[in-house]
Parts: sequence; C-alpha cells; structure tokens
Amino acid sequence: MTHAYDPDLLPYVELMSGGDLNDVAATRKWLDDMAASGSGSVLRDPSVEVRSIGVPGPAQAVDVLVRVHTPPGRQRARPALLYIHGGAFVVGSAAGSDIICSQIAAQVDAVVIAVDYRLAPEDPFPAGLEDCYAALIWVHQHCDTIGVDPHRIAVGGESAGAGLAAALALLARDRGGPVIAMQMLITPEIDDRLETLSMRTFTDTPGWARPNAILSWSYYLNRDPDADNSGTSPYAAPARAQDLGGLPPTYLTAYEFDPLRDEDLEYGNRLIQAGVPTEMHLYPSVFHGCTNVLGLAITERIVDDMMGALIRAFRPSRLPAAVD
Repeated sequence: MTHAYDPDLLPYVELMSGGDLNDVAATRKWLDDMAASGSGSVLRDPSVEVRSIGVPGPAQAVDVLVRVHTPPGRQRARPALLYIHGGAFVVGSAAGSDIICSQIAAQVDAVVIAVDYRLAPEDPFPAGLEDCYAALIWVHQHCDTIGVDPHRIAVGGESAGAGLAAALALLARDRGGPVIAMQMLITPEIDDRLETLSMRTFTDTPGWARPNAILSWSYYLNRDPDADNSGTSPYAAPARAQDLGGLPPTYLTAYEFDPLRDEDLEYGNRLIQAGVPTEMHLYPSVFHGCTNVLGLAITERIVDDMMGALIRAFRPSRLPAAVD
C-alpha cells in the first residue's frame, strides 16, 4: 500500500520496515550491536551527567536498574521525568534511550530517570509495570538525593513505553501512590484488541505494523494470539480502563500512518471527556518511530513540541494540587 509520507522521510521507509518480532533474540542483538557502535554516546548531550543506579524492585523481584540524567549546575530542586523506553514490551533498554533522555534533561532542565524494566516474553505483564511503579516510588522517596521537586514528577515514554506510562498513571491513582504532575504519551501502545480502523489498515507501514502488534501483545500478555482477550487488565491495556477521571494532565501524540493512531486519538478524547487537561497532536504524513531519524524538519518539530509541553507542564500554575 502506498502512503503519502513526508518527503524527508522517504529515504528511511525501507530502513524502518525490517523489524520482525518473530525472532526476539535477533532483534535484541541488532539493537545491542547498534548501541555498541557508539553512535548514541556521540549524539548524547555531553553536558548531562548520566549514572546507573540499582533501586529496590517490587516484592520478590531483583533490583530495577535506572539511568539518572542530570543537567549541569545545581540550583533549586528540578522537575523530573520518569522515562519508559519503547520496544513492543520485548526489546529496548534504558541505555538505548540516552539520546532523548539527555536532550530532555538539557532542554527542559529536568532530571530524567530512565527505567530498565523487565521484558516479555521472559517476564510478561505485570512485571515491567511493577518495575516502573517501584522506580516511581524510589524517585519520590529520594527527591533530596537526586535534586528533584516531589511536586513536579512526570511519567512518559514512547510506543510501548508510553503504554506503560499510561498504565503507571492508572496504577498510581488507584493505589494512592505518588501524585504525578503530567503523563507524556508519545504514540502509546494501549489497546490489545487490535480492532481500530488504523490497526486493521496499516499492515505494512514502517516503524510499526499490525503483524508485530499481534506478536507484541501475545508476548506481553503471555497468551496465544487467537486466545480470548476479554479478561485483559486495564493496567496492561489502558484503553480498556472504564474510568479515566483523576489522571494527571496529559500530552499525547499520534501519527497519521501508524496502526496505533486511532486507539491513541480515542484515548485522548476520552481523557478530555473525563475532565483531564489534555493536549493532543496528530501529525500528518509520518509513521511510527519517525523521531528516531534526527535532523529532519518534521521530526525536529515533533521533538520541539514535546519539549515545549514538558516545560509548560512543569510550571507551578499547571501542577495538580498536592495531596497531604
């Protein structure tokens, strides 16, 4: 199927169409090889300090590794973003997000904490989500140590990471956990039903396509793709949540040629209807994961919009009221 992609993205269509989740081990190795090439360390903002810390994991689990990105200088406590990497719930790492995390830290003047959560299929739901919740608790309890304002902690991510961020906001609300100042949902993967028009239409799009979506949810939920899905937890697939009230202010993006487009737009509309302050962007002519291509006018615009949303969200007048 031919789609009217942004002309600047055309040279990257074939490059970003080769991912296949049928072989998770091979995909992980490819990502590890890319990281080992050193390109990430070259592009990462050198002014931002990065350190890895093991934090207490959920009950009966090993520690969770986080990578803390701290901007230069030390003034008053900064806002923080708990960043959750993408990768279809099965690939990726906190270190693989060093470029975007250092960019956010430098441009927003925030401490960014990236989470190395457990991956499926070895550790299906709820392992990764519980790791993210443990990391959120750690950040909230160690604000003084890492120089963070406890009233300005946001959560966010891209793709599966954004889906986990949406689930984390639901979990924190329902458990009476730390107040989250904002959720940043960049093309979130949030609906395992795979029934939207965009999900049924985009079977061959670069970055993400229906065949990989089927495998991703099968691995994450530890079930056969054809199995009954009526009992899926909303903490696994936030689009299934009946009540979206009381969630933090939200920034959400969707892309025209992305199978996730319609579930994302529907979730954003439901947040608005539930009274959640929500800023939603639909970017035309782009596909999933396009911001991995740096330096293009359209991808720079998407990243700049995200940075601006974070800066606005961290202004004191935009923050939700603290709960005693």
